[in-house]
Amino acid sequence: MSKRDYYEVLGVHKNVSTKDLKRSFKRLAMKYHPDRNPGDAEAEGKFKEAKEAYEVLSDDQKRAAYDQFGHAGVDSSMGAGPGASGGFGDIFEDVFGDIFGGTRRGGGANRAYRGSDLQYNLELTLEEAVFGKKVDIRIPTQERCESCGGTGAKKGTSPDSCSTCQGMGQVRIQQGFFAVQQTCPHCNGVGKVIKDPCESCHGQGTVEREKTLEVSIPMGVDTGDRIRLSGEGEAGVNGGPSGDLYVQVSLKKHELFTRDDTDLHCEVPIRITTAALGGEVTVPTLSGEVTLKVPAETQTGRIFRLRGKGVKSVRNAVAGDLLCKVVVETPVNLTDLQKTLFKEIEACLNNGGERHSPQQHGWGAKAKTFFEDIKGWFDPDKDQAKKKSK
Repeated sequence: MSKRDYYEVLGVHKNVSTKDLKRSFKRLAMKYHPDRNPGDAEAEGKFKEAKEAYEVLSDDQKRAAYDQFGHAGVDSSMGAGPGASGGFGDIFEDVFGDIFGGTRRGGGANRAYRGSDLQYNLELTLEEAVFGKKVDIRIPTQERCESCGGTGAKKGTSPDSCSTCQGMGQVRIQQGFFAVQQTCPHCNGVGKVIKDPCESCHGQGTVEREKTLEVSIPMGVDTGDRIRLSGEGEAGVNGGPSGDLYVQVSLKKHELFTRDDTDLHCEVPIRITTAALGGEVTVPTLSGEVTLKVPAETQTGRIFRLRGKGVKSVRNAVAGDLLCKVVVETPVNLTDLQKTLFKEIEACLNNGGERHSPQQHGWGAKAKTFFEDIKGWFDPDKDQAKKKSK
């Protein structure tokens, strides 16, 4: 039976790059591998076909011969096996790593690994965040064991090479008709075993300790900002560098202010007489007290902006604003005399009609219109009239 064109088998064109060729074969190998399709003869046949095609096209000499003479140009060299084609073993390790959880060749047993990063959540007051300060934090961390120097072996001894993987950290396991590499189950990929473990770290090479660090909080930090302390994370493996420590900032709730980036917001209660006649109110800011002038006839909810009285950003020196929302406070605990005076004021205001309370009268007119409109939907006489007209 004639063989299919190798380019057609892999679904690529003749000018395909090595990278795209490898990607196409990997996709087919993942799809049709016998271990993913047990008992499926058709899938196994397609896998072998793709394997044969890639074995030829991934080798420059074989590919050139195939392009010139077709299958006849490569039939005599097909028994050379996977190792004869450039990069063929590499891609099989990629494929089987995805299928079986193996690791790539070259991940040496003595490879150094960077330590893990750590995060510390630091809660600050608004004042601490605005003006900055230095704080001490205590964090638990894994540090390199001083007794064994991080080897995990008892002082005066050293780890032995793993007899199962010969120190490679990987073993070759037969999967069907060829072999794959997997992490050594004896040493877990380390390549070494510790027969006499260190008494301080019990063979781990690291010990858990608590350390104190001084953190400089810059002026203007806000919730969500992070401060990076290089090299203060977990210790590295096999002499690798330590990770970093990230201090995550969050702000406590403040009694007076709420923060919005560089702006501050606060509510300022004022007396009803101040709202009606105007006056002055003392307002606290981050730089001291200021006097807020309230004009006459001020309504509750009005916002006054005090420019430059907010927060300076950690990224620039431009300060935000303080936005003061006035809230008119209704008097409580009135005496009989005060109640009498308010009744007299109420009578005077009523004589003025709409002129003194335009918002109230405007709202009342809208409410009256609404009730008149909605009444028609539930008027039984109106419904009867509609039925008789029909």
